[in-house]
Amino acid sequence: MAMSLPPDLHMHTPLCRHAQGEPVDYARRALAAGLTEIGFSDHSPMPQDDFDNWRMRLDQLDEYVDKVLHARHEVPGLTIGLALEVDYIPGHEEWIRDLAARHPWDYLIGSVHYVSEAWAIDDPQKLSEWKHRDPHEVWSVYFDRLKMAAQSGLFEILGHLDLPKKFGHQPPPGCRALYEPLLETAAKFQCAIELNTAGLRKDCNEIYPSREILELARKKGVLITFGSDAHAPEEVGMNFGEAIQLAKAVGYEDCCRFEGRKRFSVRF
Repeated sequence: MAMSLPPDLHMHTPLCRHAQGEPVDYARRALAAGLTEIGFSDHSPMPQDDFDNWRMRLDQLDEYVDKVLHARHEVPGLTIGLALEVDYIPGHEEWIRDLAARHPWDYLIGSVHYVSEAWAIDDPQKLSEWKHRDPHEVWSVYFDRLKMAAQSGLFEILGHLDLPKKFGHQPPPGCRALYEPLLETAAKFQCAIELNTAGLRKDCNEIYPSREILELARKKGVLITFGSDAHAPEEVGMNFGEAIQLAKAVGYEDCCRFEGRKRFSVRF
């Protein structure tokens, strides 16, 4: 009997302007890969459409929902969640509440990409910015914002927990002190963290988060989910074998799934 794969709760659509394939293509691919559940979580719109060039416009939000519902209709053998990956930026809480009320979302992933007004740390076009920054300060601001996201109660899941390592900038020594308060907050507010396999496709060549962070998360009682962060159908469920192995190695046996923003536990 093949091991049952956990739900893949993180995937994108062409509306974010840097992904290929319609939701129905991802859904068919998921079935073929042996998944029983997926969730779409494309980058949410911002109050200003020109905020950056990697998200849908606000007037495309209904179209996004329709595409996901169409995939549900076309691929009935698969459970398909409707969600968003929402940027947590301090001061944007009202906007996030507004988005949350617009559609019957199953969950929201809170991610930190911006550590300052104009710098998204994972943007390849802004890579040179690292040269002008103190790495410890970047990681401090990043984890502090993630902690605020967990505390806000706006999200079910925190996205790619150690994203600043994407281009190979590993956290400098002394960063462990930043993990503890974040993970304690995630545990307290029952905000899950994801094992995001996209890191294996980036320069860091490592799942988000690192084993060190995941071991600490397990000790603190933090819940987990799994996500491929797929930007093309062939990436759905990619490297889930490694992610499951990592989760089991640090002592996890269950992950979360969500329906109507309620949490359920799944063995994997």
